Amino acid sequence: MAALLAAAAFAVSAAELKRWDGGATPPLALEDLAGRTHSLADYRGKVVLVNFWATWCEPCRAEMPSIDRLRNSLKGKPFEVLAVNLAEPLSRIEKYAESLPLGFPLLRDRDGAAGKAWKAKLLPASFLIGRDGRIRYVAYGELDWSSDTVRARVAELLQ
Repeated sequence: MAALLAAAAFAVSAAELKRWDGGATPPLALEDLAGRTHSLADYRGKVVLVNFWATWCEPCRAEMPSIDRLRNSLKGKPFEVLAVNLAEPLSRIEKYAESLPLGFPLLRDRDGAAGKAWKAKLLPASFLIGRDGRIRYVAYGELDWSSDTVRARVAELLQ
């Protein structure tokens, strides 16, 4: 019974991509696991998925493969993924990265300041940035990034 209730609660809370009306796009400049800085401003002209996540967040871990599938399906197109880990130790993030190799950078929000600025009030929190550098869509909670609906939104932003 408990499992059924948990499944029902999950189904009700499944995320959807909604138009962003939360104001200006905050700056984002964070280091990846190797210490290289990635700045959102450097990706201007591309569609960027900024995904806030944590290793302890089951829905975050569950959606990562679909994010990677979306990224792989758009190879050669101006599309990038920046996955921002929310304030976890480097060793924990590295262990996770070893267990699930991903083709996009994992960035470190060491003190949670970026998450706060981006209003990542629930994890996972995902923001789709248009080629103009502005947030266009947001999703709070797990989303299937390889679904037709999501792909249509990304295709619209790529035009």
